Order: sequence, then C-alpha cells, then structure tokens
Amino acid sequence: MSDHPTRPERRDFLTTASGLGGALAVGGAGLAGLSFGPIAGAASMLSSRYGMGPGLKGPYLDLTTGQGNQLAYARIQGDLDFGKPKFFWFKGYVYAVEPMKRVVDLVGASGFGVIRLAPGPDGSIRRMCREVLLYTDLRTGEVLDEWKNPLTSETVKVMHVDNDPFNYLIEEWFPAPPKFGGLNQGPPPPRIPFILPWHQHGDMAAMEIHIHLAYPSALQPDRWPRESAGPIAQVSEFFAHHVKVADLQDPTLTTLDYTGTWNRITPWLPWMLMGQRPGQCQYACFMGTTKDLESVLSRPVLDHAQKHYAKYFDAPTEWTAGPSLSSLEHYAQRAKPAPVK
Repeated sequence: MSDHPTRPERRDFLTTASGLGGALAVGGAGLAGLSFGPIAGAASMLSSRYGMGPGLKGPYLDLTTGQGNQLAYARIQGDLDFGKPKFFWFKGYVYAVEPMKRVVDLVGASGFGVIRLAPGPDGSIRRMCREVLLYTDLRTGEVLDEWKNPLTSETVKVMHVDNDPFNYLIEEWFPAPPKFGGLNQGPPPPRIPFILPWHQHGDMAAMEIHIHLAYPSALQPDRWPRESAGPIAQVSEFFAHHVKVADLQDPTLTTLDYTGTWNRITPWLPWMLMGQRPGQCQYACFMGTTKDLESVLSRPVLDHAQKHYAKYFDAPTEWTAGPSLSSLEHYAQRAKPAPVK
C-alpha cells in the first residue's frame, strides 16, 4: 500500500502523526461514531494513585498531547498500513435492571466488526467500519429468531444489530457527540485536545472512554406504545482498553492489539415490547482484537453471520460521512409499531 497516491509513506506518516515531524495538521468532522465523546479533565488522569506512567510520555508517543493520542487511538482501532482490515470482537450478556428487583439475565450478545483506515482531510484519519451484534439463547448459545421474554412471558421476534457503515474521523481534537439522525442536538462543543485517560500499571497501559447521552427518542410512545421506553433515550457506554506499553511506544507497529470490556446502559430494546415499564437493559461484554474470529466467537454465531451478514466480514473501502444511527433509530426506520394488546 506504500504507493497509494494520497497516502504518505508509512514511516513518514508515523513520524508526523506522532508530532515529531510537524507536518500533520488536523481538521474536519469528529470521531463521533460508535459512542465516543469528550472526557472532562482527562489530562489530569494521566497520574493515578500508582503515579505517572513512565511509558506514557515517550520515547515515541507523548500521550499528554492530542497528536499522540490520535496516533495511539488510530492504531488501536485499525491499521495505519492503510487499506489493511482489522477485526474486533465482543461477547457477553444483556441484563434487565428494574427498580427494587434482582437483576435478570435476558440474552447473550456476541458480535464483531471490521475496520479499515484511510487518510482523511487535513491530517485526519478516516475510520471505516461495519459491525454486527447477534443475540443468543442463554442455555444453548444458538442465535435467536424468536425469544420468550421472561419478564412478560410473551414470545417476540428478535432484531439483531447491523451497522453499515459506522464511520468517523480520528483527529487530535475530541469530536462532537453523535447526532443520531438529528435527534441529539445541541451547541457545538469547545475544541478540546484529544487526550485520553491513560494509566500505566507495570508493562500494561489502560484507557477508558465513557459517554452519557439523553436525547429525544426516535420511538415516541404515542406512535410506538409497546416499543418505546419513553420520550427520552437515555444511553451510556463504557469502553476499557488494555495495551502493552512497549507496543504503544514501538514506532514500527502500525496497529495495536488490545483486550478490554464494553458495557452499555440503554432503554428496553424495542423488540422486547416492554413499553414504559420502569427499568432498562445493561450490556456487559469482553472485547478485543483478533486475527481469527473462530478463536473468540462460537460456531453458531459465525455460521449465522456468514449466512445473513456475509459482507460484514470485510470493512468498507469507500468513505461516506452519513449520519450516525443507533439500533433505536434503525428500528424506527425498519419496523412497524406492534399492535396494542
């Protein structure tokens, strides 16, 4: 890929993106896709009760700068050898959390995505992604077509999650929050350097990204009485990444492996037909990167994906900058309101 007409030679790109060469300016839209946003006071979190991590300020990347974090995050997400695809995976469970009641296991959740990076405008990096999440039976691990809701005893049709594409720019500045098709509006945020809350613990570095949103739901109760949890979609997501410090500071590596966790708090999933019942869903999943999906995901999940979502095994090759939509907005576009009982 080194002869790409719009791409710097790989080694030059790594040098300038690290802030050592000074040639990489940044601009354009933001990293607003999956669920990332500004973290107040992130720079102050570079020292924890374990002290400042000696591997966080060099010798290659200075993670107290926006440019250093841009390069580190791009290598976590994808591969700076532009054009190479990179797989990530997640696997865990979805729970029901209701006031004053014990938590109930609902379904399994397994999935994966593929990311391809490309040069963007003004030194930004384009992240192009497809991703799919499949809900599975807690006992058998089989992918669900129908599901008996243990909270209502009603059998419902399951709607899995497929995002194609889910793209955003990676820059040296934090992005604006996702608009979700214009539903999540607000004044533009200030330009804050893209400095993530890194902690070094021995030879590993840990980094978290949180986002908390509350915006008008695409599923309003007057039109979607059984699918809508209420007029406001209250959603939070939590990502934890663990990478080797030596890998972060190795200028010859164009991509970084990581392990971590993904947690999500969200209204009742619309296909569960829970209406405005008090409570919400919580996802708790492991996640990471892999070169072999069969080593981390079950055969039923991969077989179902091959049959129904074959193109999701490769990342997009063309950049599009359309609106960021969540599964709630997709449901509003693809489904019809269920008959009221």
